[in-house]
Amino acid sequence: MTRNNRFLLIALAALIVCLGSIKLLQQRRAAALEPIVLYLPLPHPYCTAVGKGGEAYSRDHGVSVRVVVGQESTQANVSTNIESLFTLGYGAFAVYPVDPAGAKGLFHRLHAAGRHVVAYGAEPERGTETPFAVATDTRRAATAAAEKLVRLLNGQGRILDVLESSTDANTPIRRSAIEAVVARHPGVSIAQTVGDVTTEQKAREKIESALVARGDEIDGVICTGYTTTVAAALLLAEHNRRSGAKRIRFVGLDTDERVLAAIRDGWVDATVAQNPFGHGYLSCALLDLLRQGWIPRSAYTFVDSGSVVVTRENVDSFQGGIEKATAEILAELKTKYLRAPAGG
Repeated sequence: MTRNNRFLLIALAALIVCLGSIKLLQQRRAAALEPIVLYLPLPHPYCTAVGKGGEAYSRDHGVSVRVVVGQESTQANVSTNIESLFTLGYGAFAVYPVDPAGAKGLFHRLHAAGRHVVAYGAEPERGTETPFAVATDTRRAATAAAEKLVRLLNGQGRILDVLESSTDANTPIRRSAIEAVVARHPGVSIAQTVGDVTTEQKAREKIESALVARGDEIDGVICTGYTTTVAAALLLAEHNRRSGAKRIRFVGLDTDERVLAAIRDGWVDATVAQNPFGHGYLSCALLDLLRQGWIPRSAYTFVDSGSVVVTRENVDSFQGGIEKATAEILAELKTKYLRAPAGG
C-alpha cells in the first residue's frame, strides 16, 4: 500500500468517525427536545391562560411541553419563530393562526416535513394542512353576546361596537356576527364602531372619546376583545355608579377578575367566558395522541371548546361548566375525533 493510499484511508476513517459523532450529537439533541411546542403569539392574558392549559397537560400526562411566547401578533412573526423551532428539530406544534390565509404556507411546510400541527384559538383558512382547530365558536359567541345586549336594551337603543386588533383572525368574524344580530332587530342600531385597539389605555381613550362625542346617544356597549372589555367595564362601572347617570348596558368578552368584580357589584351586565385553558390543554392532548400514531377521523375537524354568557346570576359558578366542557371533549378524543393506531 502506498503512502498516499494510507493517508487516504486514515482521512476517510477520520471523516467516518466525525460524521458518526455529528449524527450522535444530533440524535442526543433531538432526544432532549420537548415533544410538543405550544406557541403563544405575544404576552397577553389570553395567551397566559392558554399556556397554563399546556403546562397542566404536561403535568397531568408526564409529557414535556415547551411554551414559547412570540413578540407580536402578526403571521410574519409567528412563521419566523415557528420555522426557527422547526429547524432545531421540534416535531409537534400548537399554533394560533393569526392570519387564517397567511398561516396556510407555514402549516404546509410543517406538514410536508412530517411534523404534526394543530391550530388553536381561531380557525385557519379551509384547506390548511392541519387535522384540528381547537377554539371558541367565534361567531356563535359573538352572536350570543349581541343578543344578550339587545335583550338588556329591550330591543331599543344605539350600540357602541368596540373591536380589538384588526390583525386578529377573529375580529372580522365578531364584527360580522354583531352586525347580523343588529340587522334582525329594527329598534337597535350601531351608533359607532371603534376598532384596532390592543391596550387597555388605548381602549379606554377611544371608548371615552366616543361616549363624550355621542353624548346621550349611546345606550349600550359591546366589546369582543379582552383588553377592550377590561377598559370598558372599568369605565362604565365608574359611569353607571354616578348618581343620576343614564345606565349604559354592557356585554364584553373574557373573564378578567376586574370585569367579574364589576358584574358581581352590578355596575356592568355581562361578559362571554371562553375556554383558553382548554385551548392549550386540548391542543396539546391532540398533538400527543398524533405523535403516538392515532389517526384523525376526518381531514379537518373544528373542536368547539365552549363558551357561556356570564351574568350576576352565574358569575361564581360558570367556571365549573367550562371545566366540564373541557373534560367531556378530552374523554371523546379517542372515540369522536381519532382512530387507534394501526395494529393498536
